[in-house]
Amino acid sequence: MNEPLRDPVLEGTRRRKPSGKNPKGRVTMTDIARVAGCSQATVSFVLNNTPGIRLSQQTRERVIETARALGYSPPVFSALRAPVAAFDGLDGVIGFAVDQLATSPEAVVAIEGARQASWNAGNVVLVAQTMGDEVMEPRAIAALTKRGISALIYMTIFTREIVAPDYLYGLDIPVILLNCYTADHAFPAVVPSEIAGGQSSTRHLISYGHRRIATITGEPWMRAAQDRLKGYRRALATADIPFDPALVVEGDWSASAGYAATVRLLALKDRPTAIFCQNDRTAIGCYEALKEAGLHIPQDISVVGYDDEEIARHLFPPLTTSILPHMAMGQWAIEQLEVPAAPGRGRSRYPVTKLECPLVERESVGAVAE
Repeated sequence: MNEPLRDPVLEGTRRRKPSGKNPKGRVTMTDIARVAGCSQATVSFVLNNTPGIRLSQQTRERVIETARALGYSPPVFSALRAPVAAFDGLDGVIGFAVDQLATSPEAVVAIEGARQASWNAGNVVLVAQTMGDEVMEPRAIAALTKRGISALIYMTIFTREIVAPDYLYGLDIPVILLNCYTADHAFPAVVPSEIAGGQSSTRHLISYGHRRIATITGEPWMRAAQDRLKGYRRALATADIPFDPALVVEGDWSASAGYAATVRLLALKDRPTAIFCQNDRTAIGCYEALKEAGLHIPQDISVVGYDDEEIARHLFPPLTTSILPHMAMGQWAIEQLEVPAAPGRGRSRYPVTKLECPLVERESVGAVAE
């Protein structure tokens, strides 16, 4: 049987410009995947002889023969090369780079989703926090690739469009974007469906007869805040409820901002009967302001949160809120490694996948008080 082609340490860290053209005509794993009719991850697993991957012998042979026919040769990176023996036990590793790990639970939840999906195939996830630093981030990703990772998941804490650095385009392994995307759609990407989430939260309040519904937003420059507000406005428009800017109060995702915004809303001559807090921490402050004012939830006023943090189920009454799908997003990222490469020439364009933010109904919403 033919021996697999492999670089035992650094398969696939060749730098390449974003144009999609191969310098000096070098054949890449993407080229092999298109011809062989499989995913780029499958090519990486075969050529790296990654253990624990359940691929048919027919698939392995097809990839190897395609690689030979195309004249594929693994790139060499002597400057980053380490002794082979140091990393022999680290095949079957998927890299996970995130800008911030300790400031919020979303990254941990996404990593856990990726971990669960990876372990099902016998792989492990190796995590690096980069802080988005221009100097340290490429070094962190180079450290991952030096360990022979078969794919890279690149995550940002704040949902946004990013300008992907050149070194992501230069990796000859699959790259998946999590909670971010690029304008050129060069990588598979997944984000929460925030507009639909804001719409679902507001529509839930409307279904209980509320028409004077306020919302406390996050910081307006953030995509999540913009999209949740769009969803709120769409739900009102669909129900023929006029939009009232006095019912929209800007916050900053904190409990103190939720408290201050609620006090402001209660001071209105025609105060709201329901408040959509655009995250659960804002809802904590909202609860405190309502109780301080002698109002009962949901008898006097209904409240909806967003994110489904652990505290939401322990508030009194327990908070109706929406789940941020970071667990599912981490699982989705791993599943994309089995999607065949798109046919045709040049770099593929991938649509941004949006995952639903399901509403969790608890006891903080009730009918409009008479």
